[in-house]
Amino acid sequence: MSKHTTINIGIPEDVRKKIAAGLSHLLADSYTLYLMTHNFHWNVKGPMFNTLHVMFMQQYTEQWNALDLIAERIRALGLPAPGTYKEFVKLASIKEVEGVPKATDMIQHLVEAQEATARTARDLFPLVNDANDQPSADLLTQRIDVHEKTAWMLRSLLEE
Repeated sequence: MSKHTTINIGIPEDVRKKIAAGLSHLLADSYTLYLMTHNFHWNVKGPMFNTLHVMFMQQYTEQWNALDLIAERIRALGLPAPGTYKEFVKLASIKEVEGVPKATDMIQHLVEAQEATARTARDLFPLVNDANDQPSADLLTQRIDVHEKTAWMLRSLLEE
């Protein structure tokens, strides 16, 4: 027989639920971005093939590792992490890309998805800051930094 224990980490349950909901949106955006990046890695072609194939692999690998950090933070707050395509589609602010775009269009889609993921993380920041939730704030800071830097690197490929 398992004994239910109350979570008492200094963040009230209603606030933990709100933070976990926000992190669930971030997880959904992050997963959608991961999938988009991996898809483009597989399907990119043209003169920038080698550069983009390698760059996209670095990006989707970083993204894949981040998924665990976000999901584990949701669990540490005492709530279940979403983990199905159906949930991710409902929670994500990023829309899937249909078909196989040209390489430069792939880059543009990824810039927009990286920026959207950064916005999702940033939108949650005031709540975690007010809740004195340093682990979530630290995670959000790291994710915002990665997404903004990656968006900048991708944008630089589109400039003449």
